[in-house]
Amino acid sequence: MAALSPASKKAIANLRAFTAQPTNYYKCPLKRRAAVLILLFADRRGDLRVILTIRSSNLRSYAGQAALPGGKADTLQETPFMTARREAFEEIGLPMSDHKLPTGYEVEHLTELPANLAMTELGVRPCVAFLKTPAPSPRNENPDAARDLLPKLDAKEVAAVFTAPFYNFLQDKDVDPETRRSVPGGWYKGSWHSWHETAWRMHQFFVPVTPSTVFLAHSQPRPARATEERPLEEAGATMPSSAQPKKTLPGKPSQSTLQPPLPRSFYAIAGDTLQQPRYRVFGMTARILVDCARVAYGEEPEYEHNSHFGDEDMIDRLLKIGYLSPVKKDGEILTRDVMMKAAQAKM
Repeated sequence: MAALSPASKKAIANLRAFTAQPTNYYKCPLKRRAAVLILLFADRRGDLRVILTIRSSNLRSYAGQAALPGGKADTLQETPFMTARREAFEEIGLPMSDHKLPTGYEVEHLTELPANLAMTELGVRPCVAFLKTPAPSPRNENPDAARDLLPKLDAKEVAAVFTAPFYNFLQDKDVDPETRRSVPGGWYKGSWHSWHETAWRMHQFFVPVTPSTVFLAHSQPRPARATEERPLEEAGATMPSSAQPKKTLPGKPSQSTLQPPLPRSFYAIAGDTLQQPRYRVFGMTARILVDCARVAYGEEPEYEHNSHFGDEDMIDRLLKIGYLSPVKKDGEILTRDVMMKAAQAKM
């Protein structure tokens, strides 16, 4: 396997050793289950990068947004990792079995993180995997996943596949000094928002893209799946739990610092996404990446953030009041009254 830096080796070991709290994912009915794939690989310096996508412009909603590969479960027998791996195949063409990968490459399932509650009222289980690179050989003297695999993926449902420096999701500035000098714009923006009386941190990361880190889809996109079948990326954010926010800087957000709920226009993409020097990663996707990096590197972010991982407690409470039913009723939304009722549920 290609050499990992000491920090990357420790990060992979931490993820292998991580065991999440008992999940409420399996208590959710089938139509409320979904999973995403956090696929990590080592770059030429041995640092970890994560694979993301830009949603196709032909999708019915939230076209052009960044997302992790993922989607809804097909059957009750399908595990979260099976769902995430299948969706990665359908969206970006990642083979379902290792023997269909380039020689020597394989995907190792490292761990799963606590489930998140999407705005579309799904329990979303993040699955973390490592794309192992083969050791140098006469056939491939310099293995490079970004060269050997990503450009060859048969992307069907996305406009582009791109990669981001994984450790950078704990930082408030670009880690690479050269990037700061050569790519316009900054890495991080964040703000506290009030969501049904709960303080919730909205993260926005602006990932610099170069010819070696972004790969445009080279096949014709499939017809867009219906909205109810593509709920993850469309959410753009996650419902916060009732846990109090934690700040890595002194103090806590006051009412005067809280912003109102984000307007729908916030989720719009200005101009041609693929022509931007940086791709914006935000909402639920950003939060999941932050939590995964916290586990991997054993560090807290430089910026302010919610301290809890996922939304297991809130999912459990909503299930106990009978809210996350197998069929979503017309007009059913997570209102303040519903959240307050869930918070008072006996556990």
